[in-house]
Amino acid sequence: MQTRTLGRTGRSVSVIGLGTWQLGADWGEVDEADALAVLDAAYGAGVTFFDTADVYGDGRSESLIGSWLKANAGSGVTVATKMGRRVDQIPENYVLDNFREWNDRSRRNLGVDALDLVQLHCPPTPVYSSHEVFDALDTLVAEGRIRNYGVSVETVEEALTAIRRPGVASVQIILNAFRLKPLDEVLPAAATAGVGIIARVPLASGLLSGRYDLDTTFAADDHRTYNRHGEAFDVGETFSGVDYATGVRAAQDFSELVRGSLPDVTPAQAALAWVASLPEVSTVIPGARNPDQARANAVAGSIELPAGFDDAVHRLYDTHLREAIHSRW
Repeated sequence: MQTRTLGRTGRSVSVIGLGTWQLGADWGEVDEADALAVLDAAYGAGVTFFDTADVYGDGRSESLIGSWLKANAGSGVTVATKMGRRVDQIPENYVLDNFREWNDRSRRNLGVDALDLVQLHCPPTPVYSSHEVFDALDTLVAEGRIRNYGVSVETVEEALTAIRRPGVASVQIILNAFRLKPLDEVLPAAATAGVGIIARVPLASGLLSGRYDLDTTFAADDHRTYNRHGEAFDVGETFSGVDYATGVRAAQDFSELVRGSLPDVTPAQAALAWVASLPEVSTVIPGARNPDQARANAVAGSIELPAGFDDAVHRLYDTHLREAIHSRW
């Protein structure tokens, strides 16, 4: 497993991390034993970065990771969580008193005195331009509640605004073979500033696994059912905002590309390896519903892509997605 420095945190983390949204909610039910087995499998495969949030299962994901940390003292895993989505999404709620309250809850859930990395969880756009918000985050660092802070963003412009903040250690952004816009400006700006990039939704909510077709259905409590058109939160979080039918066709082409150039690699592994091949990316955070999936994802951290693969990804994007996607987010 390759490792990289996570921006201004100075921490070394695995280039393939683990996203744990699915361990809390919104992807169907995962019981506690299965969730802990996923964490064990990921760690055993070399993963040293877990990403969670205080709203994933109303704290369930954090609590499961907290149980795992207690049972694996000294693991060296970096845990990043997020805050801000427990209240109405108005800038006025992003204040120090709320930050302290949310921080207390996350520290209890995770069973730690200080959080490794706290990210603002896709807040309203004006928040990124608020000096008071980032002063409050600096206060949490000074109080010893958090070691570092970053942001999770929906748009390129939000990312660029955050990167200009001297205290921002990392930016989490949707980046995958179906969402290439961050390559234009965000990745170069982050590299120049020394800000880490955490790539989320790297499989476009599973599309890039190549396992779905037009007849595939998802559980009622899966966001790929209830948020397909942005009914609950930003539609860009579900299938990367790609129209499902268009995404299925693009995924079929991606799978053919992988079969032709990497016959011993799955489409999901190739998709993860492509994101990980970008030198500006600190870590990629696919989710996993079971231990086998966690181990298979981790393999992507040691895959070398053949010459021409990156060019083929860009051609696929230009053919299927650029016109509908590139002007958004």
